[in-house]
Amino acid sequence: MKLCWLDIRNVDGAKAAIVEEAVHQRVDAIVAADPADLEPLPPTVKKVLFPQGQPLPEKLAPADLVIVEPARHGDPAALAQQYPDVEFGRYVEIVDADSLEDACRAARHERWSLLYFRDPTKIPLEIVLAAAAGADGSIITQVADVEEAEIVFGVLEHGSDGVMLAPHIPGEATALRTAAVSRAADLELVELEVTGIRRVGMGERACVDTCTNFRLDEGILVGSHSTGMILCCSETHPLPYMPTRPFRVNAGALHSYTLSANGRTNYLSELTSGGRVLAVDSQGKSRIVTVGRVKIETRPLLAIDAVSPSGVTVNLIVQDDWHVRVLGPGGTVLNVTELTAGTKVLGYLPVEKRHVGYPIDEFCIEK
Repeated sequence: MKLCWLDIRNVDGAKAAIVEEAVHQRVDAIVAADPADLEPLPPTVKKVLFPQGQPLPEKLAPADLVIVEPARHGDPAALAQQYPDVEFGRYVEIVDADSLEDACRAARHERWSLLYFRDPTKIPLEIVLAAAAGADGSIITQVADVEEAEIVFGVLEHGSDGVMLAPHIPGEATALRTAAVSRAADLELVELEVTGIRRVGMGERACVDTCTNFRLDEGILVGSHSTGMILCCSETHPLPYMPTRPFRVNAGALHSYTLSANGRTNYLSELTSGGRVLAVDSQGKSRIVTVGRVKIETRPLLAIDAVSPSGVTVNLIVQDDWHVRVLGPGGTVLNVTELTAGTKVLGYLPVEKRHVGYPIDEFCIEK
């Protein structure tokens, strides 16, 4: 879980509404320059005092944490001895090689490091994260908007421990919180038993090319119905007559559902460049990957019918070709044309019906 700090130091007339929203959304910290702005906050939110460009106030309470500029306020370790009831962190503005080295030292040794990168490149942040690998402290990166926060959360596949955002209008705290928690949750896969395969004629199938190389036991979940999907294998494994394409899943007929970000489903036909799908491995571990391209072409199609141990029937329609594969228990790679009754494949059984891709509890029959 990434940390969300909301900076209210320069918020104008909507401050009360923004703070109320932030508390409701359970942001991790509110940052203020005046201790008085921290007074009304509940104990559920960390109270951070950041008197940037100002002297430290005589009274730091009710602050839980004070971010200081060492050249102006003094060393955080010395201040911590002077004020034993308050945590201290270091602010560093990265503008050149010397300040970058200062940020690396802070990230390695301070409990809290608040970093501002003047230039838009994320290379300095990558350097800080690498330098601080294994350190116990937390790195908070100042960002301009929610879009930048999403980028910062993913730098070096680890990202900053948190971000600090100065909101302009109500709603940004909610968007930031959503960005911080929109990491894919692991799924509970089940073993489905194939009951048969059948040729169903010609139709359009979709190959989903992502901006990521899949791992050997990883693919995407696809199914004709929202209540059951089969784990389709990527083209990571060698095939005769053609090179491997580890970024691709020959996924299925264009009407099929697949899982995307935040628990939503999409039809394969809806996926476009820059969209998101959920990559899932044979253990159910998942991650969000970006779609680079979707190729929809007319091919002969094969229907796979399967059933779960609880009796849920699952259907998947794929291209009728030996090189199209699904995954079985333990990540076993299975060619779809060689599936027989009794073969076990991995699948997922969402419990909710779907309306425009969103889960909903309503009466719905799919067949």
